[in-house]
Amino acid sequence: MFPPVDEWPDNDLIAVGANLEPETLIGAYQRGIFPMIVELPQSVLGWWSPVRRGILPLDSLRVTRSMRQSSRRYDVKVDTCFVEIMKGCADPLRPKGWITDEFVEAYTRLHELGWGHSVEVFDRTGRLAGGLYGVRVNGLFAGESMFYRQRDASKVALMFLVDLMRDVGMTLLDVQWCTDHLASLGAVEIDRREYFERLTAALETTGIGALGARSDLLPNVD
Repeated sequence: MFPPVDEWPDNDLIAVGANLEPETLIGAYQRGIFPMIVELPQSVLGWWSPVRRGILPLDSLRVTRSMRQSSRRYDVKVDTCFVEIMKGCADPLRPKGWITDEFVEAYTRLHELGWGHSVEVFDRTGRLAGGLYGVRVNGLFAGESMFYRQRDASKVALMFLVDLMRDVGMTLLDVQWCTDHLASLGAVEIDRREYFERLTAALETTGIGALGARSDLLPNVD
């Protein structure tokens, strides 16, 4: 379905088309690829593997005093309202929104199958303050998007995710592109070859815990 790595173009977009079925998505993440809508000029499904990949090393998260103070005001949970988190990330008022109803449906299916996970942050009144979602495959967590409605809520979700990953022995937190905001939190850029090396090691890592991985259902990518 995807071209061999040695046929990939020297840019971030490597293919268009295909579908968002679970086997397609998990097979893509195993290859270092993720989906996102692209305008060509009409909207089509694009498959991306950035030449300069953003990752957040688990020992490099920058936790500020403000973030620590905020974390005491919130309750954090995992996988209790996945769809609400996706819809928060898909808010049409957010700039450069790309999470369509098709994406919400596809990733909700991944969540039901045990691949998709959300970290949810609630204030003391029980209102959803923010969160993030992504996909776990063994030692990889592919972060897809995060949002906040109250101060530092998405950052608190990220803090919690990093702690969870450490606890269960996961090794690679993929953030796709290293934006200025993510760089301020400790994200860095690595080249595609180094990312593949880290991905290979992460896929060989198994673990248990709150972010359960369905390694028994991994598609064949040979």
